[in-house]
Amino acid sequence: MHLSPRARTLLRDATRMLRTQRDVEKKRSKVVDEIVAWCEAHDIELGPRLTHGRLHLDRDLLTRIEETLTALGEPSMEADLSGLTSAEQARLGNREQKSVRESPREQRVLASLSTGVSRPGLVSRPRDVLDLDWRDISLDAFDTLIQVENLDGFYAFDPAIPALAGWHRPLVLYRGDRHYGGGFARVANAWASHGRTHLYLGDFDAAGLHNALGSAATHLLLPSLAFLASQASGEQLPAEQYPLQASLRDHADRLPAEHPLAGHFRLLLGEQRGLLQQWFGPVEALEPVPLV
Repeated sequence: MHLSPRARTLLRDATRMLRTQRDVEKKRSKVVDEIVAWCEAHDIELGPRLTHGRLHLDRDLLTRIEETLTALGEPSMEADLSGLTSAEQARLGNREQKSVRESPREQRVLASLSTGVSRPGLVSRPRDVLDLDWRDISLDAFDTLIQVENLDGFYAFDPAIPALAGWHRPLVLYRGDRHYGGGFARVANAWASHGRTHLYLGDFDAAGLHNALGSAATHLLLPSLAFLASQASGEQLPAEQYPLQASLRDHADRLPAEHPLAGHFRLLLGEQRGLLQQWFGPVEALEPVPLV
């Protein structure tokens, strides 16, 4: 039997409160009953501290709980396991708490970079796709961030196109899903503090534009407005995305009438037509459109 993260949090908070008071009174609840059961399972006598409706925590009881944890090889009450990797939890004791640990991919991003040294046994490609810890990336080494929404489009994308000729050191990252989304969000936040160009390549629909704005992208990478007008359809603007349109209308209302994105919003919000990234046509024809 192990103490849950909630039980540990309660005991850790009580330890801090006992620095300035004699005891801490807790009403009986599921987490308090868990602590009671744990103490009974490890022969820690509660005596008059436990009543029908309350548990009184004092320094002597907390000391005995701490000594028992140490004897069991488990992390101390002061150890907050939340957000730690399994390896970091292991250094604190023999108890792994998967529910609060940092996901193995929490800091990871999927990056597309120019091919470096050749690797024996592997076909040489113009670009390498690498799984990286985003903290190992020196953002100052790049002059633009390119966020690609769809994984198939990410694997196929090569930034050596006319629209990106003004940027010579692009950092191309997959926007992420449940596996890589956490790491990319951290990159996007860090990148925004630099005030440099951040391009979004993804579906021309309500979700795509909503995601682009939410990640602080500065530009969309899109086909020409004429191409969109000829190819976009209502079928590629899903009805379930309709709730996202309210925030897009607010953003559109704040843009000047002559803004380059005005025509795109008329197509998307007025005519209710969209176009998925896979239908954008030749990547060489894409062009950056300011979002703000």
